[in-house]
Amino acid sequence: MIKIEIPAPDVVLTKKKQLGEAVEAPLSSEFGFTDYHRIPRDKGGIIMMFNADDELLFVGKARKLRPRVKKHFEDTVSPIKAHRDEVYKIAVFTVEEAADREIYETYIINTLKAKYNVDKVFYK
Repeated sequence: MIKIEIPAPDVVLTKKKQLGEAVEAPLSSEFGFTDYHRIPRDKGGIIMMFNADDELLFVGKARKLRPRVKKHFEDTVSPIKAHRDEVYKIAVFTVEEAADREIYETYIINTLKAKYNVDKVFYK
């Protein structure tokens, strides 16, 4: 059996109350993630979204992390579009190799039983 360890997140963002006027980015104004600029722009990796009870809601992979996280909160076809308000914490870790990202994503979805992932699910 292959032993896979989930790396510790490089960046963890927690929802905060938006102070002052609304800004252009919906990720900040509507959803409260004001420091998403800490996510690497040009690195690939894994994105994990949790609710306030630390329950894993969604796992995704990306070739470029920051644009993909933003897309989840702006896109009309995102798998979490109906559940964006539930997201309280976003954890991100970088993985450069595409094959490794695929393995980590599938492993995390099935080990931690991500609630809103529908592809790559083997436990149902």
